[in-house]
Formats: sequence, C-alpha cells, structure tokens
Amino acid sequence: MSLSGSRRAFLRNNSVVPDSSSLAAHKMLDSAKWRQVSWRRGTKGRLSARFAAMRVRVADGAPQRISASGAQHMPGEEVWLVGEHRSNDERKYYLSNLPAHIPIKQLAGAIKARWICEQAHQQLKEVLCLDHFEGRSWTGLHRHGLMTMIAYAFLQTRIVTAEKVLQLRVARRSRLSRSQTKSRKWTNGLEPYS
Repeated sequence: MSLSGSRRAFLRNNSVVPDSSSLAAHKMLDSAKWRQVSWRRGTKGRLSARFAAMRVRVADGAPQRISASGAQHMPGEEVWLVGEHRSNDERKYYLSNLPAHIPIKQLAGAIKARWICEQAHQQLKEVLCLDHFEGRSWTGLHRHGLMTMIAYAFLQTRIVTAEKVLQLRVARRSRLSRSQTKSRKWTNGLEPYS
C-alpha cells in the first residue's frame, strides 16, 4: 500500500501531481501519536489496543508519466489511515472513508465492528447453510440469502429472549434464597409450635 502527500501542482488536464513520493503505511504512522483505545467490553474484560490515525490520500488514481519520476499513481480521495498495535505485538493497518471529524475511538469501534459481521457470516454458513445454494438463477440466490438471514434473525431473537428469561430466573432465585435466609435468622432455628 502506498500513500501520497497533499495536492499542490496540476497537469494540463487538471489532474493532481503529488508533491511527495509514496510511503508505506507503517512509515507514515511512525510520527503519529498512538493512543490506548478501548472499543467494547468482551467476556474477559475491556477490549483495547493502541491506535493511531491520520488523514492521507491513497495513491490509487490513474498512472501518470511525470518527467523523470516515470509512471506514478495519482492521489485519490482523502481517507483515514488507521494503525493498530495489539498487545501481542501484532500490527494491522486499515483505510477508512469515514468523515474527517470522527474521533479515534469511533474509528476503532467501526474497524472492530467488522469482526461481529464476520462472525455472523460464519454462523450463516455453518448453521444455516448459506453457502449450500446450488440454484442457477440470480433471484434464487437472493431468495436463499434472504431466507437464511430471516432465519438467522429469528434464531438471534430467540437466543436473546432465552438469555433474558434465564437472567430473570436467576435473579428471582437469588431473591428467594435471600428471603429464606432472612426468615431462618428471624426464627433463630426454632421449630414452630404445634
């Protein structure tokens, strides 16, 4: 992935000439400020990593011959370059076209939301056989995809409902056990008069 600098000069056809050479993503983020960002709570506590972000122009435009430099790709639209350093020293880099005014915590949350989508897609394939369609028509494929997604949504609502019912039962049992403990303390273990 190569990235280019800001827009300065123009060619005859109003295309932009980069004023700096392309750089790799990790070199561009070397000078950036890295922050510890937590994006959500997981089963083992808060999920967090170090993130840095900066606005760049990706060199993905049309190739252009520029004097002695040879063929170069023109800068495209301005996007976010986001770097992530995980606790196991793994480094990942992302490009995002989110608005320029978005805070880094929301950038990290949007990037990490992708994992949830991938998990849902994996479950659609494994549990509901999304990838088992053998039809020959585009509308058949769409119907199969739609029906598996409706079934997935139905199963997810059943799971959420079952979890809520389970939480209510656990709460009710703990209240009952506390009230029984209080009543035992009140009678001091004496048997009722018969």
